[in-house]
Amino acid sequence: MTDESTATKEQQAHASGDEPDTKQELHEGDGAGARTDKSQRPANESDQPQRAEVSNYEIVTHYFDQAAERLGIPDDIATVVKTSYREVQVQIPARLEDGKVHVFSGYRVQHNGARGPYKGGVRFHPEVDLDEVRALAALMTWKTAIAGIPFGGAKGGVNVPADDCREEDLEKIARAFMDKVEKLLGPQRDIPAPDVGTNAQTMAWMMDEYGKLHGHTPACVTGKPIALEGSFGREAATGRGLVYLYEESAEELNLKPEDTRVVVQGFGNVGSWAARILQDMGCTIVAASDASGGIRAERGLDAQKLAEHLRGRGKVQDFEGDGIDRISADELLETECELFIPAALGGMIHKENADRLRCKLMIEGANSPTTPTADQILADNGVHVIPDVMANAGGVIVSYFEWVQNLQHFRWEEDDVNERLREIMQRAYREVRDKAEEKDLPLRPAAYELGIERVVEAATTRGYIHMGD
Repeated sequence: MTDESTATKEQQAHASGDEPDTKQELHEGDGAGARTDKSQRPANESDQPQRAEVSNYEIVTHYFDQAAERLGIPDDIATVVKTSYREVQVQIPARLEDGKVHVFSGYRVQHNGARGPYKGGVRFHPEVDLDEVRALAALMTWKTAIAGIPFGGAKGGVNVPADDCREEDLEKIARAFMDKVEKLLGPQRDIPAPDVGTNAQTMAWMMDEYGKLHGHTPACVTGKPIALEGSFGREAATGRGLVYLYEESAEELNLKPEDTRVVVQGFGNVGSWAARILQDMGCTIVAASDASGGIRAERGLDAQKLAEHLRGRGKVQDFEGDGIDRISADELLETECELFIPAALGGMIHKENADRLRCKLMIEGANSPTTPTADQILADNGVHVIPDVMANAGGVIVSYFEWVQNLQHFRWEEDDVNERLREIMQRAYREVRDKAEEKDLPLRPAAYELGIERVVEAATTRGYIHMGD
């Protein structure tokens, strides 16, 4: 049972949207990786690109530190804004198909709530650990601030290999995770959403589990099925957001859809939706990959048929069609194109392979796909990079729309959702571009500056931090 006095203090703080007047970090467990499942799993023998040694946390911290120094934020204030408000680790034992009990670690990190309730996805992936979740939570703080939507940043995850689990096992794990962190969550406190390895069905289970304790509360999670008050357009939102930024940047780069060849690294939800929408606009999808490997077709792949193939649990390299070649990870990167979309995991573009890219524009669909060294290589090669911290905000923007609709028990039409998404994405791009021009910076550092300025302003205005005389 929750201690009543502790619960009352937290309820009072969050009911008004205020942060408590002391910074707390709540750890349940013995630190990152303390409770990881050590069960043997088959090795991944596919020819995939190596990820960078640098972690997502180091990438996000690098850009934050540089931006904070340029902005002249004092070190003590920067520490408050950079570090997490609360971190939770829980144990999730689950008996799986092999008859054994596997012990997974679940995490929820609430990074900063100065601008509104915490918001961020929950991923199911074997490489999830506390540092990764910390990094992604911080990224959500800057992302929501750049987009100008009233949320703070959070992230969650369970180090479970979702692709290797039965649906009933995933349901057990999703419900167990929600049961162990629900005291930290709620429509005015922290609102999870889907991420890598999770989907609308996962959110349905989590919403139902939360509802057992709190009553029917659809606004407790976003990214739900349409049948459970999900929003039209949410599934495609992140990929569609990338397309809106392609539209916004194409004119300045002298790109037209009919002359734009596209390579998609990671043909999951984000990459496949971006590819399908770009194809409908007249672009040609010339190469794509997933965990199985890559394929290439100079005359173009059918993105719609490839997405249908994957929905049937097929793999990219098994896809059949005229003129399709099976290619390695390096060959995918070396494919000539106008637009490259990294939409896989973090750290996939690094110093060892960044020089191989043959594109004019890169729009980051994944979180932290490019290391700082790779970013500089791409800049030196004249590649226009639209960074993750603004590029893949489409999902959280439409999650915001879903949350608003749920609070009112009202639903907008899909065209309305998409048009609102376009307006926010393109406004954010213009605001970041204007700051980049004003400060003579690339888009990524300009975006970080914009997001950090907005968070610091909110935290100081509400009195959570004081900048001094």
